[in-house]
Amino acid sequence: MTFRTSYVAFPTRADPPLTVAGRLQVPLIEPGETPVPAPAVVICHGSDGVDGRGALHAGALNRAGFVTLELDMWAARGTVRGAVGRPSSVPQTLPDAFAALSFLAMQPEVDPARIAVMGFSWGGVVSLLSATRRYAQDLAEPGTAFVAHAAFYPALWSYNRAPGHEFADLVAPVLIQAGGADAYDDPQVCDGFLDSLAPADRAKVSLVVHEGATHAFDRDLPSKVIHDPYAHKGKGGPVLFEFSPTVTAAAQARLVAFFSEAFR
Repeated sequence: MTFRTSYVAFPTRADPPLTVAGRLQVPLIEPGETPVPAPAVVICHGSDGVDGRGALHAGALNRAGFVTLELDMWAARGTVRGAVGRPSSVPQTLPDAFAALSFLAMQPEVDPARIAVMGFSWGGVVSLLSATRRYAQDLAEPGTAFVAHAAFYPALWSYNRAPGHEFADLVAPVLIQAGGADAYDDPQVCDGFLDSLAPADRAKVSLVVHEGATHAFDRDLPSKVIHDPYAHKGKGGPVLFEFSPTVTAAAQARLVAFFSEAFR
């Protein structure tokens, strides 16, 4: 299947209201053909902004027959990349994801009943929080809903601890893929995360911890160290980003399988 790339923009009910841009990839339709609506995935970047991770996974999702829309949440806000320039809280960017949901639901190439969301780090938190009834009821347009949520290394220590990160009363299935050597968390955080959830929410969540993988294990760029006040369970400090092709391939396969099941 061949995909066509378009660059789009749509309004979001952020505070103040914004226009967010994104990279939309839909199946190429020949003249005279009628589009066959396909499932779709909204992709939300991390604190470093659009850096190739979204495109890497969009390729796999497109090959599976899914439309993708990767957002650029930072350009709309005129921020610089990294921990210094991002908004002060993830909930400020949740309206972007739900606006993307509404935008996709209106596209003739998209099945409005089969739209999911995924993200990396900051975007992973967006994906998880958007799975809660609180934010879904407040921000989703009537008649629209995400049917699945996937998060890569979304700072597991923060849920039900950091303001605005209440993670409960989930409305859709969730897949979390974390790194066993991620400096935002530690093995004890990963081990205890599922046990901290109510049984009904626990039944909706799958957690995969990739042993030895750092934060941003799927970032196919030279290794680097950043400093983030949110790292080390909120104490702050250095964080290593190191690409792992093996872990990335395994994580990508699990991602595609998760969405394929949810879209069925």
